[in-house]
Amino acid sequence: MPRPIDPLRHQARRLEIIDAGLTAFAEHGYAGATTAIICRIAGIGSGTFFHYFPTKDALLVAILDHNTVETREFFEQQADPDDPRRLVLGYVEHAAAGLLDPRAAGFISVVGGLTHRPEIALALRTDDETARTALQAAVRAAQRVQHVRGDVPAERLAEWILLLLDGFAARVVASDDFVAEQEIGMLNEQVTLLLDGPPASDERRSATAGRGAVR
Repeated sequence: MPRPIDPLRHQARRLEIIDAGLTAFAEHGYAGATTAIICRIAGIGSGTFFHYFPTKDALLVAILDHNTVETREFFEQQADPDDPRRLVLGYVEHAAAGLLDPRAAGFISVVGGLTHRPEIALALRTDDETARTALQAAVRAAQRVQHVRGDVPAERLAEWILLLLDGFAARVVASDDFVAEQEIGMLNEQVTLLLDGPPASDERRSATAGRGAVR
């Protein structure tokens, strides 16, 4: 009689293999990260690996899907109806913090070389759209309570935030001199400036004050 499956234990083992796969892909590249190496890092046999993931590609997709789930859970758990602006800035911190992992640059490089594969491309699009949709909603909520500039549509602000995050990640991958931990403060500053908009000039402030006096 087969033994019943413990869902918590099953999930824990699956996450261990996902983490081992992240390490293997980052350190050895796609071709070099054989299932034998992944199994060695995870401390499992090949039978266990194939019980969870039928192929190495399936494991790579699972890593991307895991990130998508984390993004969705972040927005659901951190949502603050009284201060949606904090959620926007918190997500930037959350996304940038993932780049502090020393494996991040290597893994991003691996994925960048596999975007021609339909299943990888789909996982990336899903991940991107999940972040975009949630970020747009958070920015829109912040605009409603006037915590974020209202002269630019929420969709456009969200797109620029994602652009800043993508550029930040690209520099982490491309340059050893660009240290994510040292640059997160600047990233946060740029996002804050984007959300607040340009400061009013003296002339603009005077004109606004003059219009108010006429009324």
